Amino acid sequence: MSAPVLQLRTVTRVHGTGDTAVHALHDVSLAVRSGDFVAVMGPSGSGKSTLMNILGCLEIPDRGRYFLDGVDVRGLSESQQAVIRSQKIGFVFQGFNLLARTSALENVELPLAYAGVATRDRRERALEALRVVGLADRAGHYPNQMSGGQQQRVAIARGLVTGAPLLLADEPTGNLDSRTSDEVMAILVRMNEERGITVVLVTHEADIAEYARRVIVFRDGLIHSDSINGRRRRPSPVVADVVPDAVTDAAGRASDAEAAP
Repeated sequence: MSAPVLQLRTVTRVHGTGDTAVHALHDVSLAVRSGDFVAVMGPSGSGKSTLMNILGCLEIPDRGRYFLDGVDVRGLSESQQAVIRSQKIGFVFQGFNLLARTSALENVELPLAYAGVATRDRRERALEALRVVGLADRAGHYPNQMSGGQQQRVAIARGLVTGAPLLLADEPTGNLDSRTSDEVMAILVRMNEERGITVVLVTHEADIAEYARRVIVFRDGLIHSDSINGRRRRPSPVVADVVPDAVTDAAGRASDAEAAP
């Protein structure tokens, strides 16, 4: 059995003080193993967003401990947290968060630019990431020249480009129609199964949660239920074909490149 890539031990997070204090999370313990695909659900105010902020090293628990790939995050400085975040985590958001006056290729390059990767190398890696999501032919397009689904695929490429083993996706299909949502989920499923990327996905949509192997439901800052999805939804053949076999080929090439001396 693989080791936990994420582990929370009796984590509490309180927003506000005194009479206005709200326990966003209350003594939450949770472990996610490498290669898992987890959907996190719950009503607004249940603690989902706070959980994702803690998992992404954007917030620190008031009490308890959070281990990311075995490292106790609470003991790190802000700069150390930024480094481990850039190395270990890719992010995908509901609003895409693409720079409007920047091409798809340049948007995908951003995490590598922040990490100080040389221009030629980051261009090659960004183009490869766009190939992975089936958008190499849109590398020069700007966000306003692409559909919502294409923009989200660019955002996924940006989340994958650093080679981080963990992808945190916050409502990645929230702004998309059902067909496009299925296309996006087909990419995430293939990345999970073929690259072994650990995916933690927040969603309000039950049909999207059905793609996950495990579903965790939060209520009032507590884990209400944590179950294995015995009838996991699979991308339909038609939808899966939207993302070309370049996904598999690119993943293999990326692995070969990482293994090369």
